[in-house]
Parts: sequence; structure tokens; C-alpha cells
Amino acid sequence: MTSFRIVIPALLLALTLAASVWAPMRWGLVLLLPLALIALWDFFQHKHTLRRNYPLIARIRWIMEDLRPFAQAYIVEDDLDGRPFSHQARALVYARAKGQLDSHPMGTELDVYSDEYEWLGHSIKPNESAPEQWRVDIGSGDSSQPYSSSLLNISAMSFGSLSARAIEALNYGASIGDFAHNTGEGGISRYHRSHGGDLIWEIGSGYFGCRTKNGGFDSGEFAERAQDDQVKMVEIKLSQGAKPGHGGVLPGSKVTAEIAEARDVEVGEDCLSPAAHSTFSNPIEMLEWLAELRGLCGGKPVGIKLCVGQPHEVFAIAKAILETGIAPDFITVDGAEGGTGAAPLELSNSVGMPLREGLVFVRNALVGTGLKSRVKMAASGKLHSGAQMAKAFAMGADWCNAARPFMFSLGCVQSMQCHTGNCPTGVATQEKWRQAGLVVEDKGPRVARFHKQTLHSLREIVVAMGLDNPWQIRPMDMRERINGARSDPIDKIYPFLEDGALLADPDSTAFIRHWRAAQANSFARAS
Repeated sequence: MTSFRIVIPALLLALTLAASVWAPMRWGLVLLLPLALIALWDFFQHKHTLRRNYPLIARIRWIMEDLRPFAQAYIVEDDLDGRPFSHQARALVYARAKGQLDSHPMGTELDVYSDEYEWLGHSIKPNESAPEQWRVDIGSGDSSQPYSSSLLNISAMSFGSLSARAIEALNYGASIGDFAHNTGEGGISRYHRSHGGDLIWEIGSGYFGCRTKNGGFDSGEFAERAQDDQVKMVEIKLSQGAKPGHGGVLPGSKVTAEIAEARDVEVGEDCLSPAAHSTFSNPIEMLEWLAELRGLCGGKPVGIKLCVGQPHEVFAIAKAILETGIAPDFITVDGAEGGTGAAPLELSNSVGMPLREGLVFVRNALVGTGLKSRVKMAASGKLHSGAQMAKAFAMGADWCNAARPFMFSLGCVQSMQCHTGNCPTGVATQEKWRQAGLVVEDKGPRVARFHKQTLHSLREIVVAMGLDNPWQIRPMDMRERINGARSDPIDKIYPFLEDGALLADPDSTAFIRHWRAAQANSFARAS
């Protein structure tokens, strides 16, 4: 081993010396001298064992690590491989964003007798007279300014996580396609306003854009910004799928003047998002604050976003609504499979309820307490196609949000560099030169095309099922495989409560334990 460690730098040094005295080899100095110096540096440094034991050639390991995501995506993976999104899923988004053919030849590549296949039941008599598009009214009960929303909107992604040009292109696409753009918890930046697209202002625990100097909520500043005509709804973020129950810090080194302006913080200072809100500590206080926000923003719809964690907490919110009479206009259910930014691996892999179970659970809480007619429900978490949207409607969703698919429509190649600032496509970076290739005038229309074609595919499914609209899709219309020989409709797999069942006879439901543990005045379990 010792001889090997010496041979590499010694050989390179010898070749370099030979090149310096033998004229035909002098041009090799351009290559050999730097390599010799790197080998010598590796040999004498003490921080990396591999580089010390294998000078120069050990660096191949780091090169391969850097190239690994690209090699996997373009050489190793087949159409159905790749995570979090498969090559087939990404290709579908790219094709729709570019306006290219999105058909697939030779039938499905899925194993239809395995659990990777699930299906929606079509009709012998398709309904070709179904409307070309639908919209959903949010806040028509408690808000004086209800919003007519598209069935697919851009999910929460903050300026700072995404680049200025990415935010601008997303808003341009939302403006062209007449759908909404969620700001993420990082506040409303100048780039969110650049093209006038409808905004859903997300308010997180950091209260960015409406905060006091010490990080508390500033009602005056909120009212001023929320009453802007471009802001259509307000969303209180309780938790998110990628890192539920976890706060975050944007280091001061990344807090530029533009980010500071959007977040209402000081340039160069660490930007803290606490794990919990400071404006409330129990469900009743949360709803009272929600009602305050609704008044401050002029009666626009105000809702909450959460990734389901402790089931009794969802029932606690339902009980608080019944007790106070104050209801959110909507609940956005974020699945644990969601996430566009950086998050602790253990939280991403092991904390939070996936979208399907979360949707069913929140649906049962609302239907079981007779509240579903007052509270709309949005689905968010790895939804990239009309088929996935249709399945979300089968489980009770009123509309859907998507984040990463809209990133793909901007040109994201899933290089997994979002948290490093080294995004090669300029989508998730603040470096100006990396953003230079993202041309807003080109990418904005791609965002709009992806949105339009995805809704078109949803309509084709509704037509094939013989229905008038996607809200008519029922749990019985969707089947999952139990094993290779048996499948069941999802209402035989998950419990779906009848209207008011938790009020009429909670003991007969599968949720009695969680219902009894829930209390309107506390998020803690009742003893």
C-alpha cells in the first residue's frame, strides 16, 4: 500500500520533469504539471483517507458521485424507474409542456396483476357532452369574496427555494392559463407580481411578509398586502409533507436584498421559521385567528394546509369548528410524498401520512361531522396527471395542487441539486448565471400548456366514465389490487363515513378512538 501511495505522485512528477527537458513532451506539461501537483497535495493532506492512500485517482469517486443522478436518469433507469418521479412521469410532463404528442405505444408497461396497477371504471356509454372545463367556487359560504378556482393550481414554492426567473415563469403561466400560483411561505416577491397571475398567499410560522421585528404576526401589514387584487386566497400552513412538524432556517448568507424584501427581514440575517405558530396554541384559537385573517383581507377565502400526523388533531379541528361556528374555507391535504425543497431525510422517509390515507382521513372528518358542504378540500402530493387527479377526486378532493410537475414544465431534470444551489436548469438556485438559461417568455407558455393538457386528460377520463364532472367520481369507481388474483373498490379497503356519522353514532365508526381523544380546546389527546 505504501509503495502504491508513492508510485502515483512519483510517476507523475517524473513524467513532468521528463517533459521539461525533452522537447516533444513539453506540450504535455499543460496536463501533467497540474495533475502532479494535485497528486502531491492529496499525498500530503490529512483530511481524506482515500485521497491520501490513492492520490489523484481517488478523486474519481467524487466525480462519479456528482454524475450519478444523471447517469441513472439517462443510462440506467427504464421508463418506470426513477424516484421521486419516474422517467415516464417526467416525459409525460415534458411532452405536455412542449405541446408534443403524449401518447404511448404498445399498451401499458405496468404489471396489471401487481399492486402497481389500479384503475378507474369506464362506462359503456361515455358522456361526450360533458363540459370542456370546470371550476370550483371556494369560500362561497363564509367569505364575501369567493374565488372561482381552476381544478389544478401551482402548489406552494417560495422565492428563495426557487429562483427569481422560475417564480416569474410560473406566474406568467398562471396568468396565461387562468389558474392560481401559491406563493409558498416565503412571502410575496416582486416576481410573484410580475405577470399578474392569481396568487394564494401562504402564511407560515415565520409570518414572512407580515411580521413584526421580533418575528410575530403584524396584522396591519397583513391587511395591506392581503387586500391586493392579485391575492385571491390565504392559506395558513400548519405543516407540509416533506418535513411535517419541522421548522427551518434560511442562512443569512442566502438572504439577499430581494429575499429580505419579500420576507420582511434584514439582509444577511438568519431567517427563522419556527416549528409552531405563535398566534395560537389550540384549535379554537387557530379558528379565531383564521376568522381575523378573513376580516383583515376583506372577506377573501382563508384555509389551512396540513400533512396529517396525529389523527385526533384533525378531529379536534372539526370539533372546534362545530363549537365556534368558524370554518376554514378549505383544507389543503399535503401528502408525505410531497416536497420540493430540502428536508431532513428521516422526516421525509419516516414522518407524515401519505396523500391517499390523508385525503380519506380528512374527508371522513368533514363528512362525518356534516362539514363537507362548508369546507372544500384540496389534494397536494406527487400529482402529475389527469388520472392521478381523478383518483384524488374519488377520495373526496375538490381540486388539486402540484409543485414538482410544474418545475418539470420549466425544464427541471430531477438532478437532486435543489438544496445545494447548483441546479443546472436555473429552477432552484439563486446564482444569476445558472438562471440565465431559463427564459421566462419561453417557459411561461410551457407551464400553461402543461396545465391545459393535464386538465384535458382529466376531462377525457370523466367522459370515459360516463360522468358530467369529476366530483361525481366515487370511491366505488376506483379499484386497487389486493394481490395478483383479487382487487377491491377503495371503499372496501378504506372506511368512508356517511354524512354526520360521527355525530349520530361515533361508536359504530372505525375512528371512535381518535374521536374520543380529540378536544376542541387542545391539540393534546384527551386523557
